[in-house]
Amino acid sequence: TEPAFEVLRYIAAKRLRFGKLAVVDATSVLPASRAPLVELAKSQDCLPVAIVLNMPEKLCQERNSRRADRRLPEHAVREHCRNLRRSLKTLKREGFRYLYVLNSPEEIAQAEIERQPLWTNRSEERGPFDIIGDVHGCFDELQTLLAKLGYTVAEQGEKYAVSHPGGRKLLFLGDVVDRGPKIADTLKFVMDACEQGSALCVCGNHEAKLLRKLNGKDVQVTHGLDRSVEELSLQPEAFSARVQAFLAGLISHFVLDGGRLVAAHAGMKEEYQGRASGRVRSFALYGDTTGESDEYGLPVRSDWASGYRGKALVVYGHTPMPEPDMRNNTLCIDTGCVFGGSLTACRYPERELVSVPAGSAYYEAVHPLPDKAADADAARDAFADLPAIEDVLGKRSINTRLSANIVIREENALAALETMSRFAVDPRRLIYLPPTMSPCETSDREDLLEHPREAFAYFRTHGIGKVVCEEKHMGSRAVVVVCRSVDAARTRFGVEDGSCGVCYTRTGRRFFEDRALETEFLERIQAQLERSSFWENFGTDWVCLDCELMPWSAKAWELIEKKYAATGAAGLHGLGAAIGAVRAALARGCGHGEAAPGVSGQSLDLAALLRNFEARAAALKKYVNAYRPYCRPVNGLEGVSLAPFHILATEGAVHVKQDHVWHMDNIARYCTGDDDLLVATPYLVVDTTSDEDMTGAELWWRDLTDRGGEGMVVKPYDFIATEGGRLLQLAVKCAVLNICELFMAPNTCCPRTCRA
Repeated sequence: TEPAFEVLRYIAAKRLRFGKLAVVDATSVLPASRAPLVELAKSQDCLPVAIVLNMPEKLCQERNSRRADRRLPEHAVREHCRNLRRSLKTLKREGFRYLYVLNSPEEIAQAEIERQPLWTNRSEERGPFDIIGDVHGCFDELQTLLAKLGYTVAEQGEKYAVSHPGGRKLLFLGDVVDRGPKIADTLKFVMDACEQGSALCVCGNHEAKLLRKLNGKDVQVTHGLDRSVEELSLQPEAFSARVQAFLAGLISHFVLDGGRLVAAHAGMKEEYQGRASGRVRSFALYGDTTGESDEYGLPVRSDWASGYRGKALVVYGHTPMPEPDMRNNTLCIDTGCVFGGSLTACRYPERELVSVPAGSAYYEAVHPLPDKAADADAARDAFADLPAIEDVLGKRSINTRLSANIVIREENALAALETMSRFAVDPRRLIYLPPTMSPCETSDREDLLEHPREAFAYFRTHGIGKVVCEEKHMGSRAVVVVCRSVDAARTRFGVEDGSCGVCYTRTGRRFFEDRALETEFLERIQAQLERSSFWENFGTDWVCLDCELMPWSAKAWELIEKKYAATGAAGLHGLGAAIGAVRAALARGCGHGEAAPGVSGQSLDLAALLRNFEARAAALKKYVNAYRPYCRPVNGLEGVSLAPFHILATEGAVHVKQDHVWHMDNIARYCTGDDDLLVATPYLVVDTTSDEDMTGAELWWRDLTDRGGEGMVVKPYDFIATEGGRLLQLAVKCAVLNICELFMAPNTCCPRTCRA
């Protein structure tokens, strides 16, 4: 019945939507019954396959006669077989991409179903890859880029041999032909590399047009096609035939690395990834066009990347940009080499960009490359609707390079959204939130809760042989984003508040409520970086610094005044009065340590009580003395100091690949000088397998704490340390924590179990 087929088509559509196999077992001998199935496959961008059981009519009549139920009239079976034979002539035209006809029971018995992945599905290929943008016949630049990427290219006979010592593979994003000076050489190289398995290549719109020309179709010889046709006409006929066969075999896009990477010429929306249809191929070749033309006669393209929220990184080209454009887990690396720009590669999974400049402008662009200022204006406009609310609502699962799967629960997302929307700085500048540090394991020494040996042991047991020990400042964590000028801040971050940056806390809140004070603070940092030539040497006009801002009281004054100081003052005052009362009682002859009459007939050892009160008073004095060194009066910025310990990011670079010594040395070189606001942090490099090194670090730690310091922070030598794919602690702190001695009276807590 029709309702039954409606249910069938509904279930099949849901399966296809999630990329699952759907098998429809029905007679389907009439075009009208097959048409909805073909349309269903088309709507889900899938390939319909027909398996035809073409049995002789005599066999069908014989088996029908033996049926105990639902026996059909002979004329119905006869009509069924007649319609099936007619259908064999039209199945291909109806849209079935593959057709398998089984003509006897023996063929059916011997048949096996073997599922083949779509051409686009290369999930088993993990890379690593070097993805190269639109070459357009720029063969010399391609060779320079390959050398920079570490490839060896040799000519073996009439073939190019391409190899990489790290087993990397090239991935071309199409448009290797047209416009440039050496199209035939480029084609030969790409074909050779693909044939020997050193490269993959997707189809670009220029390859599709050249193929139509080689197939004898009537196409307009424009946009550089004339140069390809001219060069191929000078090649042997066999070469042109090879090119024709190569272009015919290029597919729309690749899904790689278990679905984490998608490569396509003009991009690929999430719902099209791994699918196969005319519209998927059209999107891969031309992007999302509106059907309109701009003033240059070129198609107007919708900005599909701004709405992309897929898990896979999509790397594409097609649209020339002055610089690679990274948005929403999409990356455009067509940097207009043939127009005089550069040829760019993306190293995957590292996500590093490598470029070489064009030797010349080989072709005049119909649509001029946007200049950087215009591109920045466009980027600023794009910020107007970011972040998207759907990105932060509900439960989210996020894949990152360092951690395969991070789950954010809905209730946590709502709490974060509340905080960010009400209290945080402008999200366009909120580019980093720092993690907190873990303490080391509890020390086995009776008098200490923390000791450097436990910190060293943690890293050593996880295979980290070298660590960096940095003096631990007792201040407040601060992230500073500062630009070289107000114009640079407006251009890079799209913020129109007239400031050159921002300083915020670990929770994203503005550190200085006084905007004038923040402006002075940022301008002094800006001036120091100018004096030290930081901007020029790093090739940037902005920087993000991870820092500690001292004194602690600069941010925690209210906490100190209302909690710590109040507790210390009340305790000392109350215990002072109690000690005086007990001493007076003892002076009146109440025992001198002997039992004295107590409440309800109980006896009380006043001497023991006095000792207890005096010990508690001494502990409270130590408590007050513990936080006082971290409190000092400040007048504006007088008395304030900032200790950066990470140069996190500058234009075009995130410096997590650099080790901690690089960070500390560059901070000492560029971020400190005549201005006493910025201070460098002392550090030691320690071999965790050397007793001599560890003993020296312990003595250094003792010296720091004896002088009233907070202790030290122990970090792996490399910025990021992993073991078996698991992220290790970024840092382990080792403070002076003899809690029982500093804060408690003797025997009032268990020193081996109490950490608070």
